[in-house]
Amino acid sequence: MQSGATLQKQPASSMKHTYLLWLSLLASLPLRAQPEKTIIAQLDRQYPHYAALAGQIWKLAEPGYLEEKTSRLLQDELRQQGFTITPGIAGIPTAFVASYGQGAPVISLLAEMDALPGLSQDSVPTRKPLVPNAYGHACGHNLFGVGSVAAAVATKDWLKQTGRPGTIQLIGTPAEEGAGGGKTYLVQAGVFKPVDAVLHWHPGDRNSASPASSLAYRVALFRFSGRAAHAAAAPEKGRSALDAVEAMDYMVNLMREHVTPETRIHYVIKQGGLTSNIVPDYAEVEYTIRHPSAQGLEDVWARIMKTAQAAALGTETTMSYEVMAGLYNLLPNETLAQVMQTSLQAVGGVQLTPSEVDFANKLRQTLVTQTLPPVGSAGEILPYALGGITPASTDVGDVSWVVPTAGLSTATWVPGVPAHSWQAVACDGMSIGFKGMLVAAKTLSMTAISLFQKPDLIKTAKTELDNARGGASFTYKSLAGDRKPPLDYRK
Repeated sequence: MQSGATLQKQPASSMKHTYLLWLSLLASLPLRAQPEKTIIAQLDRQYPHYAALAGQIWKLAEPGYLEEKTSRLLQDELRQQGFTITPGIAGIPTAFVASYGQGAPVISLLAEMDALPGLSQDSVPTRKPLVPNAYGHACGHNLFGVGSVAAAVATKDWLKQTGRPGTIQLIGTPAEEGAGGGKTYLVQAGVFKPVDAVLHWHPGDRNSASPASSLAYRVALFRFSGRAAHAAAAPEKGRSALDAVEAMDYMVNLMREHVTPETRIHYVIKQGGLTSNIVPDYAEVEYTIRHPSAQGLEDVWARIMKTAQAAALGTETTMSYEVMAGLYNLLPNETLAQVMQTSLQAVGGVQLTPSEVDFANKLRQTLVTQTLPPVGSAGEILPYALGGITPASTDVGDVSWVVPTAGLSTATWVPGVPAHSWQAVACDGMSIGFKGMLVAAKTLSMTAISLFQKPDLIKTAKTELDNARGGASFTYKSLAGDRKPPLDYRK
């Protein structure tokens, strides 16, 4: 009805028709005008189903690139909901893309898969491995994958019912942990080229959507070859590969005084010889280097390479190296993060029942940290803040340099519980983890819907990305080099 229109008396039959038309419009109004209420109600109804699916994957706890059953479960769930599935993308058997809809914008949700070695644990507040030394979901990827699937399905339903143009995708991304770096190979293969925005989340012990960076990362194995000899009868004939490793380690340790404070360098000697009465003819050391920027990482890497070369020269051995993995730092996108923050605030945090509070208090007694956030902080949203750096690394960083990306964390773990701990595994397999997963699913779906409703936000986000990475001249180059996906690294 246009402003200033004149109402005229209508026949009863016409008025009845008009009345029924208005009822029809009002019936659809909550979905169109207040999609957040519809999304929240829908996902609340589906909570038992998704909790059961997350529990099933939690029990599987499959390692990186070997998530066959996990990937199949997620794909089957999406296929039943009308998504078109493309499996085995980028030459990775467990990676896949699930799509629904047509045209732009294309919004993709990430769904991580894999588990961590040695962290099998029952869903109880005391240490109780289900299988000694087996894998466990200590980073909550059983929740990550299912939560993103739930968000994708809810967004699909909204697109279908509203008839809006656009495509919602879910990208199943394996092997985030360790030297897996699954997403780097998806970026290299061009999987994200048709994507306009990427949304993701991660389990945690608090609820936050603040845009934060992470540490760029490279893992490399340095191998030294020398000459074996009897360590007592003919030591002069030997050239010790272990000496080369120790010389390199010594020089790197001296170098620590002359790098920026936020630089992180860790190493472990993987092989150092077989017996002490033989001069070792082979030794190898693994290094992990981290820095807040990819360029800073390259600068530190160049210096570490010099120590390896010098160690070989000084010990008359030969050196070779292999880059095992390389990840970019996260490139925050404030345009998308603000939309995510608004959605998270509308959803709210995780409300714990008395029995869950009891579980939380018992679990917190096993933590060595003296100062812990209140248990009730699981129900709070952390204030929006800029400039944060997560002191860890993630292959989402590579994605964020090629497409605007935003993420959040939710309280799937008892406040104070760290990632990569048996305590996290315990939370990931019970209701506290499942509730946090649902908060993430609601937030992701509502954020995606906001972007479908306001596609100009995506244009702004793309401009922000171009400016952040230095203009149109930026070309993505993997920090892992031309390495192929290490499909057997957990075998």
